[in-house]
Amino acid sequence: QVQLVESGGGWVQAGGSLRLSCAASGRTFSSYAMGWFRQAPGKERECVAAISWSGGSIYNADSVKGRFTISRDNAKNTVYLQMNSLKTEDTAVYYCAAHSSPRRPGIPGTHPLQYDYWGQGTQVTVSS
Repeated sequence: QVQLVESGGGWVQAGGSLRLSCAASGRTFSSYAMGWFRQAPGKERECVAAISWSGGSIYNADSVKGRFTISRDNAKNTVYLQMNSLKTEDTAVYYCAAHSSPRRPGIPGTHPLQYDYWGQGTQVTVSS
């Protein structure tokens, strides 16, 4: 079992930056691929970034390429999402998620059903 806790959300003006963190419990974190998802009101949950267990493979959604960076520190059981040049359309609840097949090569996918453990979410609000 893995428990995930997000932090770092908040309010920011357009063009600003935020860094989200996701702290994981459990010794198996380092063997799981991780993803960051977001869900805006009335919209489906979408994957914005994902990273393989080793950090060697990374996915970024087209909407955030060049602005968001996912990274992980397995020694700290933490995955990060650095968000720069934020836009009003980035406003959403952001969730981190873990894919529980250990040491799976590459990115397991970008659909929410491909991830097994979820945090409670952190709100990001970008104002114009």
